Amino acid sequence: MSINYIMKHSSETAPEYLGASTVYRLLDMSKLINALDKALRDFSAGPSGGVVMPVRSTVVVGPSSFLGVMPGYSRSDNALAVKLVTFFQGNTEKNIPTHNAVVVLHDPDTGIAKAILDGGVITAFRTAATSAVMVRKLVPRNSSVLAIIGCGVQARSHAIAIRNVHQFGEVRVFSNSAERGKTCAEDVNGMYYGSIQNAVQGADVIVTVTNSTTPIVKGEWVKRGAIVTAVGAPRPDFRELDDVLMKNSVVVVDSREAAAKEAGDVILSGAEVFAEAGEVLSGTKVIPAGSTVVFKSLGLAIEDVIAAKLVYDKHLAEQSSS
Repeated sequence: MSINYIMKHSSETAPEYLGASTVYRLLDMSKLINALDKALRDFSAGPSGGVVMPVRSTVVVGPSSFLGVMPGYSRSDNALAVKLVTFFQGNTEKNIPTHNAVVVLHDPDTGIAKAILDGGVITAFRTAATSAVMVRKLVPRNSSVLAIIGCGVQARSHAIAIRNVHQFGEVRVFSNSAERGKTCAEDVNGMYYGSIQNAVQGADVIVTVTNSTTPIVKGEWVKRGAIVTAVGAPRPDFRELDDVLMKNSVVVVDSREAAAKEAGDVILSGAEVFAEAGEVLSGTKVIPAGSTVVFKSLGLAIEDVIAAKLVYDKHLAEQSSS
């Protein structure tokens, strides 16, 4: 019967599943930062860099909910994967994560799925590691104040990643909820601030990791020469930064194509994109000394691909040594 032929050309072998605790244990932040530095350079190098990655495909589920599909391939890393990620803003009221994800890692030679990895930890770590890459490249040595606007998962992962590349004498945390903000500040060994203005004034590095849909950080509050890493507002109609800040800063994005499609901070302000992160890292674009820099990070599939491969390779190494 035809069903026998169909079954013969199908597989009963399920890919391994690596849950959040396993991914967390295996994903080394320092190695991830270095790997993503290379991946961003490869991506911005174009075809010669060997990265194949379309812009995220998004299915809008509601006014503040979507499913994103993010495939990517790195020739030099011999890595192929796709991430499925959802963002449901209303989950905050249900006390469950707003972001949920899985990453499917494929064999780049056969296309067979080798593993399914929890995408929550990967997303948290790779996003923060990408910010750390840019902070490492741009932050002046005498920088001492880090401000984190937002108090969720990304706030905590960013504190870990950025401290991996630079030690700050003061870490400020803002949240709309004083209770959550104070808890987060304690978690990251920082201090809670009750207003965004007070938190960002005088800060050398500012990280925005919020679910805001309207600008919350004003340019008049940000000192000249500060580095602003804008991670929230991942939709064309969402914003975290006002026009003054966007138009008076050197704007760097992870992907020009993605920013033109998804970055509300860029689209709605009309700010000009100076460079991609990979161009700055490789030295093909040089930021003028003393400039205020906004790095708009939307998150790239290649970051998930590289992170997933690091985890899976370490998993295989542990298996072979046991």
